[in-house]
Amino acid sequence: MEKSKKLFVRACKTIPGGVNSPVRACGSVGTDPCFIARGQGSAIFDADGKQYIDYIGSWGPLILGHRHPAVIKAIEAALANGCTFGAPTELEIDLAEAVVQAIPSVEMVRMVNSGTEATMSAIRLARGATGRDGIIKFDGCYHGHGDSLLVAAGSGVATLGIPGSPGVPDAVAASTASLEYNNIEAVRAYVKEKGNQTAAIIVEPVAGNMGVVAPKPEFLQGLREVADQYGIVLILDEVMTGFRVALGGAQSLYGIVPDLTTLGKIIGGGLPVGAYGGKRSLMEQIAPQGPVYQAGTLSGNPMAMAAGLATLKEISTPGFYEALEKYSAALAQGLKTAADQAGVSVTISRVGSMLTLFFSPDPVENFEDAKKCDLDKFARFYQGMRDHGVYLPPSQFEAWFVSAAHSKQDIQATLEAAEKVLTQL
Repeated sequence: MEKSKKLFVRACKTIPGGVNSPVRACGSVGTDPCFIARGQGSAIFDADGKQYIDYIGSWGPLILGHRHPAVIKAIEAALANGCTFGAPTELEIDLAEAVVQAIPSVEMVRMVNSGTEATMSAIRLARGATGRDGIIKFDGCYHGHGDSLLVAAGSGVATLGIPGSPGVPDAVAASTASLEYNNIEAVRAYVKEKGNQTAAIIVEPVAGNMGVVAPKPEFLQGLREVADQYGIVLILDEVMTGFRVALGGAQSLYGIVPDLTTLGKIIGGGLPVGAYGGKRSLMEQIAPQGPVYQAGTLSGNPMAMAAGLATLKEISTPGFYEALEKYSAALAQGLKTAADQAGVSVTISRVGSMLTLFFSPDPVENFEDAKKCDLDKFARFYQGMRDHGVYLPPSQFEAWFVSAAHSKQDIQATLEAAEKVLTQL
């Protein structure tokens, strides 16, 4: 770690906190970040040349692993024609058609550059379409760093212990109600008073920013019913779950049809991209077709479109998700067994290839449950696993991601490391 340490010292002089996104910092786990030099398949290599089995995968988009040949080939082909034009390309249409075909609730889609842009734009569209200002989100759900959505956010906000964020006007924060995840009765009680002032309900269908928390069976369906009753736009934030937990996203797993869906991560194949889409009647209100303005100079970047198309083609292969499920299940079960044998109380929460090992003996159903976890124990676990060559998210409140590049040997090596580390906690 000698070179990583020197790079971190150097970075802190010109970059706030030495990192360009707070989730990359490792202060909450008592160490400094690794600086990564390269990746290949399921592995990454730090600046000192140490190899790790990677369960971050750039926070989810690398479902095929690092430098998948089909993705690299697609990027190179696009780059040969130019990296950006600020004008339409056929690749944008190709990816839009692929998304619409895969997710039935998405009839039209607008490409943007990040998940944050996608959620900000979807919220603006919902407000413009309804003529209302109010937003309902849920404690511990992170929808990017837009002003309206930083109230009781998870992810890096939770990791750093920040209750909200300075710089967000009180008037903006006041328009957002943050309710308890998985508590449909709290939603019903709220909309009984303020449903007619509420433009949108935005939710992660599978929470991934307080650690992985699955929805209760009645929760998502209840949100759909409430939205219909009060004319509220239901937005499923599938930036993380879209194409990750299933080809049709979490909405296909749980049988929920949202009005709008936000996407990102995988549809860029590892390059910066986001998207929002949904009902044609809503999407036609976006400029230039309608009055709700949203723009982006680099939206639909040809290299990102090409990488996303290549990725979607690979994950559409028959048996892809079945194989991913097999390895993800084996990892989760192995971790639970190792913890039980070590006498360490944990809860494993998993949906598809997303999982979290919570240092808690109790089920985690919402953000309050997640905050009860033993964070000191997680920090020691993180450090131990990194020492043994396993690269995990440096926060109890983040998801692990299994990729198609992870092998049986990777899973076994991870479990062997976990056994050693857990017995020393």
